[in-house]
Amino acid sequence: MNPNNWLQPQIILLKDGTDTSQGKGQLVSNINACVAVVDSIRTTLGPRGMDKMVYDDKGNNTISNDGATILKLLDIVHPAAKTLVDIAKSQDSEVGDGTTTVTILAGEFLRESKQFVEDGVHPQNIIRSFRKAAEMAVSHVTDLCVSIEGKSPEEKSELLQKCAATTLSSKLVGGEKEFFAKMVVDAVSSLDPVLLDLKMIGIKKVTGGTMRDSFLVDGVAFKKTFSYAGFEQQPKAFDNPKILILNVELELKSERDNAEIRLSDPAQYQEIVDAEWNIIYQKLDACVATGAQVVLSRLAIGDLATQYFADRNIFCAGRVAEEDLNRICKATGGATQTTVSDLNQEILGSCTRFEEVQVGNERYNLFKGCPKAYTSTIVLRGGAEQFIEEAERSLHDAIMIVRRAMKNSAVVPGGGAIDMELSRYLRDQARNIAGKSQLFINAYAKALEVIPRQLCDNSGFDATDVLNKLRQKHATGQGKNYGVDVNTGGILDTYENFVWEPTVVKINALTAATEAACLILSIDETVRNPKSEGADNGAMNPGMMGKGGKGGGR
Repeated sequence: MNPNNWLQPQIILLKDGTDTSQGKGQLVSNINACVAVVDSIRTTLGPRGMDKMVYDDKGNNTISNDGATILKLLDIVHPAAKTLVDIAKSQDSEVGDGTTTVTILAGEFLRESKQFVEDGVHPQNIIRSFRKAAEMAVSHVTDLCVSIEGKSPEEKSELLQKCAATTLSSKLVGGEKEFFAKMVVDAVSSLDPVLLDLKMIGIKKVTGGTMRDSFLVDGVAFKKTFSYAGFEQQPKAFDNPKILILNVELELKSERDNAEIRLSDPAQYQEIVDAEWNIIYQKLDACVATGAQVVLSRLAIGDLATQYFADRNIFCAGRVAEEDLNRICKATGGATQTTVSDLNQEILGSCTRFEEVQVGNERYNLFKGCPKAYTSTIVLRGGAEQFIEEAERSLHDAIMIVRRAMKNSAVVPGGGAIDMELSRYLRDQARNIAGKSQLFINAYAKALEVIPRQLCDNSGFDATDVLNKLRQKHATGQGKNYGVDVNTGGILDTYENFVWEPTVVKINALTAATEAACLILSIDETVRNPKSEGADNGAMNPGMMGKGGKGGGR
């Protein structure tokens, strides 16, 4: 018998049940999955964007039009589509706004490249051209931006409010964008200008009232903590008080039940009880001796201590949240003490005014006019809990935008104007490029038009008509700032009408969307490993020989 005809043993590389999908079909499948994700949030873009309601099996429902929030809640399982969730999260953490924009752009880049992939173009050629187009686009954005550096504080504040209003216009609180834009700018302006630490801006939510009832506290505000009976006898307002901040439990502690004490005389038991009382009184006396009028503690302040402080006209609050306590320390100049054995005047904080006020059904403690106040607190009001939650997310985006604009003080016109200008610029540049790259860069330029097109669609206007007007205006060279007018369905100079966004938002969106699209295009095979059912039993089982390693498309 010819040895060449002998049956060759099959080589097993992958565990039984492993699913491998590769080739052009797999790449197109990944692109389709990403486009499907984009279509789910496409309608949330812009000031006329719709909201999405997402609810889980526990009955929690979230109403939002923030791209990152929606994608996070959707719990996407497709491995390629998860990339879009990641870029939305990175955009949210880096600049705060533009999460829907970056996702839509990435999806449109993939949609435009799909036809080339199906026609047999190698993905690396598309990737190379897309990256080159992104470099040219980012460079042109830098040339088009307008700096707001060197303005007077009043002018700069007004310009920052315009940026915040642009961000808020697409949110649920868009109806009161001027009111909240000023609040946000004032809050960010109160921070340390070098660090601009977001943790120093507190947002408290109180159900009830209207949005206009929201207010900004130039200092720290926190909800009244659990208190004992003597609390009502304490004063609720002070001018220029001294503030003592503790991480000490001011509560009468009895001996543990399992403690064993042997007594020879019953009178000795009274001595033990007296010692326990003396310990708590020594702590309270040490606090009063500092001259502090407000005592705050991270741990519990018991009923005895509450009454003791009330008799001496001292306000106290126990179980204060650590986050609030840290902000109070930084605002008032106080220092948290873990013992009362060595208290002095240097560790006390101070503020101009302390008061407890009623906000809706809650009572809040306010510390105003703090000497080292690199902190502020926004108290949000609203009718429904879901509404306030979405208002908080909206304000977070606006705060991030203002913070970024203060660090990188350059803006570009919004409303799709910068996207149309980049599209025109890339088309002009593509004419000077020979070969297939011209086609791919033109496809990239066409994909950028998705932003103004989607703004029109979400506003209920004819996108084709508006885009034709914009192309004509931008082609003249005089209309680089013209974008979509979502109020009339026409076009307008968005820069003159104060529809601005920080340059860093657009640059980050372009680079992140391009990288995500290139990442998806570079994947030509997906391998799904089966769930492990023991210590490699499947690979060692002789009965499974001949099955592993076979590919099955998905």
